[in-house]
Amino acid sequence: MPDLHQSLLTFDLGHLHIIAGFWGLELESTDSDSALEELCASLLDLEAVTETIDILPAEARSALNVLVASDGKMEWSIFARKYGEIREMGAGRRDRERPHIKPISTAEILFYRAFLAKAFFDSGKGAQEFAYIPEDLLEIVNELAFQENGAEIKKVSEPLGRSATPVEKAHEISATDHVLDDATTYLAALRMGKTDFTSEKQLTVLLAAAKLINKDIPQTEAVKKFLEAPRPEALHMLFQAWLNSQTFDELRLIPSIICEGEWKNQPLVTREFLMDLVNSIPQNKWWSLPAFLRAIKEKFPDFQRPAGDYDSWFIKRAADGQFLRGFAYWDSVDGALVKYVIQMLHWLGKVNLAAPEEGKEVTAFFLLSSFLSTKEERGKIVVASNGKISISRYFSRAVRYQISRFCEWNGEKGDDYLYSVSAQSLRQAGEQGLKAEQLLAMLAKHTNGAVPPAMVKALKRWEQHGAEARVENLLVLRVSRPEVMEEMRSSKAGKFLGELLSPTAVVVKSGAIGKVMAALTELGLIAEIKE
Repeated sequence: MPDLHQSLLTFDLGHLHIIAGFWGLELESTDSDSALEELCASLLDLEAVTETIDILPAEARSALNVLVASDGKMEWSIFARKYGEIREMGAGRRDRERPHIKPISTAEILFYRAFLAKAFFDSGKGAQEFAYIPEDLLEIVNELAFQENGAEIKKVSEPLGRSATPVEKAHEISATDHVLDDATTYLAALRMGKTDFTSEKQLTVLLAAAKLINKDIPQTEAVKKFLEAPRPEALHMLFQAWLNSQTFDELRLIPSIICEGEWKNQPLVTREFLMDLVNSIPQNKWWSLPAFLRAIKEKFPDFQRPAGDYDSWFIKRAADGQFLRGFAYWDSVDGALVKYVIQMLHWLGKVNLAAPEEGKEVTAFFLLSSFLSTKEERGKIVVASNGKISISRYFSRAVRYQISRFCEWNGEKGDDYLYSVSAQSLRQAGEQGLKAEQLLAMLAKHTNGAVPPAMVKALKRWEQHGAEARVENLLVLRVSRPEVMEEMRSSKAGKFLGELLSPTAVVVKSGAIGKVMAALTELGLIAEIKE
């Protein structure tokens, strides 16, 4: 950062005299260059800095504290939002209006005392304007152990916010590794060509980021490695994929907002910044989420916004289509993103959550020191004689993945995943090159032979004969007498009738009920439809 001399170099003699006056100095030099040298020599003194800080207004001391805690500089847009602007004016207007006597902001108070300067610096977002304390003056300020409200200046490396209150952490919501089981279910569905199996876009994007799928196609080797990995290792794989992903864009996944247009954000840069803040929080300690959000809004509100731009991103509220432009909607967009990242960490097994009571909004989080360690192979597979299969989530994910490729998905019940064997599922498996005997072998192996005889018989008969029975939904025409049926079949409506089920019952072809009803009327018969 520029030093005091560099920061004051462009100012005229009148401005230097204003600064000197606030420091209790009288400049003897009559030209600006000499006066600047004289002023810098006087200001860069520990005792002088101490005395000047002591008489600063409280709000100015607070702003100075914030700058010191930010290593002496802060994006101007952030600083000015809280502490106000500095009016730009020439010497004549300055001498008339005397802004140093009647400051409109805390920023002006510090500016006319040389504690605050403005300049453009390079940053990760390109050249940006910063508020800063001149570097050599900052060194002296840092030496001072002055306090704000009895508390020493806090560095940005310290956690933002505060510990959670008993009310905020009253109802705990523990992290789980269920994402592994959801991923297993979804990968198996995709393997069978069921691309519309889930509406959870978050999971789809995560699996793509982990390179487990590519355009909805499971990547065989990567999937095998993932499914066979111990649960903590597999969870870590997903976490790292999310953490380092350029394509996982949390902002566009928040359910409460809709992002439109071609504008670009930087999800990876944003995620890294937020994770730095999260990782500064003590592990295994409950932390207040509202306080964390307030602190980010106060100190780093533009964490995802290039140059503090709140107008060029087209974002609207999902509930009513209201466009959310301007800093006034920070909570609905930027604050919502912070909450989403915390929810992601919970979903990925890194954070416990808590609320005042069940069903209420999350108000606290607890950063875990390690991933959950759920033991596999302690679960079991249960096969029923009616073709129903129940597989515990604690069982091997690789085995469940293979078995599920032969089955219909029937949802979850507690910690069990439910499937059923059907002609359709076996036919789909056959189209993938799988055989019923392979399913029978796996079931026998992983149930220690406890496959019901009826199920064994059914799978073996399918392998030999395919479907030997059929259940259909049919529309049936029933008449009172065989003679009526004969009359109907010989009429022009006969072509709309299918298989004869009995002398008085016949199948009506799909979509032909209207024509059949009309034909009956023409024959002098009034027919009724029974639901």
